[in-house]
Amino acid sequence: MRFEYVLLALLAGRPLSGYDLRKWVETEGRFLRSRAHHSQIYRLLGRMVVDGWVEFEVDPREGRPDAKVYRLTPVGREALLDWVRSPYDPPSRFQDADFLARFALAAPLDRQAAIRLLRTELAFRRAQIARNRDRDRGLRFTDPLPELDRRLAREVAEELHRFGAASVDRWVDWLERMLTKLEDHRRAEEPAAGTEADAR
Repeated sequence: MRFEYVLLALLAGRPLSGYDLRKWVETEGRFLRSRAHHSQIYRLLGRMVVDGWVEFEVDPREGRPDAKVYRLTPVGREALLDWVRSPYDPPSRFQDADFLARFALAAPLDRQAAIRLLRTELAFRRAQIARNRDRDRGLRFTDPLPELDRRLAREVAEELHRFGAASVDRWVDWLERMLTKLEDHRRAEEPAAGTEADAR
């Protein structure tokens, strides 16, 4: 996932300075993306200005350096919504940072895109579980190193499988709950059948 989209999504809520964006990355952002250096943020903002995605105004600060306050342009808005609505290809590992960031940023912007994202991830994980849950996991050894504890290797492999199976089951459960929540929100916003006709 390109970090520009995270910055665009943050600017979708309100204009922010580079310092504001940096503070978010250092707090909430570290749960979505690891190790984004502040120099990267300013470099990306500069490129996004050149690309026409954002513009800025200078906010004079008394006794401190002036701040640039960035806001989305119509071109930046389109770039952000194109990303939010773009197809998602699930990776083999679940709870991927790209999925989590895209979901967190997409859901408030386009609920229907977030629902599609959840459905894609759910379908992929259910198929993945069906293919792999009962696979032959037996470890076979041929001329192993003398240091290799075969019994312990089998125990560790089995414990890792149990942990992974429980984790992916919890992930699927969370995806299902989020899908229900977003679909319930959508239904609550839809006008009741016959409401328009009754209003006439």
